Amino acid sequence: MDYEIKRNCDNVDWQAVSDLLKTVGMAHYPPDIHQKAFEASYSVVFILDSGKLVGMGRAISDGAYQAAFYDFAVSPDYQGAGLGRIILSTILADVPNCHVILYAAIGKEGYYETQGFRKMKTGMARFLNAEAMAKKGFTE
Repeated sequence: MDYEIKRNCDNVDWQAVSDLLKTVGMAHYPPDIHQKAFEASYSVVFILDSGKLVGMGRAISDGAYQAAFYDFAVSPDYQGAGLGRIILSTILADVPNCHVILYAAIGKEGYYETQGFRKMKTGMARFLNAEAMAKKGFTE
């Protein structure tokens, strides 16, 4: 298939961004909140199939030595087709000299291990919805 790989936030359907995150079971917010987050990011990737959003991801970074990856999602109908690798490799290329952190959706950690990521032993988090995140298994 020929996918469109979009590297900016021009003409993005922000409702589709929110819907995709909800579909894959990730944190989702009103479209304007996602727009603010993606537009403030260091690197963004959107993958479209005939204009339909089927995958995305973003990074925040200082561009020097630290980066964090967020909102990596691929539509269930497109998972296993290599889109996750395209998103990941594209954003990694934008931060070649950076240490990268991310937190994976529950059950998806193994995928990131196949891409060279390792579990952190000293990671800490302060979530606004701490109790809910603990129930989901993100924190102790």
